[in-house]
Amino acid sequence: MNIIKTTRIFGESILFALQALRSNLLRTTLSLLGVTVGIFAIVTVFTIVDSLEKTLREDMSFIGEDVMYVQRFPWQFGEGEYPWWEYFRRPLNTIEEFRFLEKNITEAEGVALFLFRGNMTVRHRSNSMSGALLQGSSFGLNNVRDVLIEQGRYFTLQEMEAGRKVSIIGSDIAEALFPYQSPIGKELKIKGQKFKVIGVMEREGSSIFGDTSNDIRFIVPYKAFGKLYVIGKKGVEPTIALKGSIEDAGLLNLENEVRGLMRTKRGLKPIEEDNFALNRSEMFSDAITSLFGVFTFAGGLIGSFSILVGGFGIANIMFVSVRERTNLIGIQKSLGAKNYFILSQFLFEAIFLSMIGGLVGIILTYGLTQIPQDFLNVVLYSNNIILGMSVAGIVGVVSGILPAISAARMNPVEAIRAK
Repeated sequence: MNIIKTTRIFGESILFALQALRSNLLRTTLSLLGVTVGIFAIVTVFTIVDSLEKTLREDMSFIGEDVMYVQRFPWQFGEGEYPWWEYFRRPLNTIEEFRFLEKNITEAEGVALFLFRGNMTVRHRSNSMSGALLQGSSFGLNNVRDVLIEQGRYFTLQEMEAGRKVSIIGSDIAEALFPYQSPIGKELKIKGQKFKVIGVMEREGSSIFGDTSNDIRFIVPYKAFGKLYVIGKKGVEPTIALKGSIEDAGLLNLENEVRGLMRTKRGLKPIEEDNFALNRSEMFSDAITSLFGVFTFAGGLIGSFSILVGGFGIANIMFVSVRERTNLIGIQKSLGAKNYFILSQFLFEAIFLSMIGGLVGIILTYGLTQIPQDFLNVVLYSNNIILGMSVAGIVGVVSGILPAISAARMNPVEAIRAK
């Protein structure tokens, strides 16, 4: 019985609130603008930050997941490290070290050698494309990083070991040099050397980092790369990449094994520091999480000021509404209306007002996501919609509670006499 009575009272309170909002349509519209702007600011900031973080993480997929890189320079400079210029004195990785790791490593699912040279010009007859990324790799490339082939095939072990002049190219290179035809089996020129195309990678799309996309890559065997550029000292620096196993949380086992093998290969004494860096892909992930945590906090702080203004606006309108309906409150109380019935009327009115403003703000944000642009794919995620409506509801409660309490506490006799 109490449940039915409570439901009926809430229903009547909601009807009273809706009637009050309809009877003062202009004032309702003006008062919800503040909340609309506030929710629009908060949801828009969070939407852009979330979309930017997602895009950044996707564009950094070229680093690979659960991959460790042996390099001269660390991606993070921690406490206790020697001066940054000392890293230049470290020896470069060598082909022999790569072979040593490839032969002796047990904790890795794959080992690969990478060599890069950017801003290259690739030609086929009268067609040319500049800005290509030349990459020399070992056979284990596809064990460390996904190489998704759309046309043709991957390298054979014999092609890699013999350093044959074969290549796998990105979709941008294929479209630029071979319009309306298949590039498989045809030859490209780079630095005057001819390479036969054996595969074309699937389109990856544009990247924030520009020259890291697979679409502009020109991948060749590392020995064929060595015929174009000197590898090692006074030449292109090799990077050794190792794919860790899923069971190796944080790649700790892999790190310990690689460190021991590298120190052994380089003949380092126990008291000597490492003269190489072991960089893990999650370092970037942690850095992104920290960076966007700051962005989210700053965005929330900025948006909170906007919603604060909207909350004050609703509170002001609700106090005006209570004053205008003082006589009606007195009549309701004289007819037996309880305090909680009066309170719920004004509280629901404030909540509805705020929720409507929040809904309009979210609709405006959704409209913003529909604006076509190439740099960033802005998506309104469900968690931001829930956040916006939750904030709007809280603002309604906070803004309407004091006016509702003041209305509920009115003396019926004095309220009826009020003009």
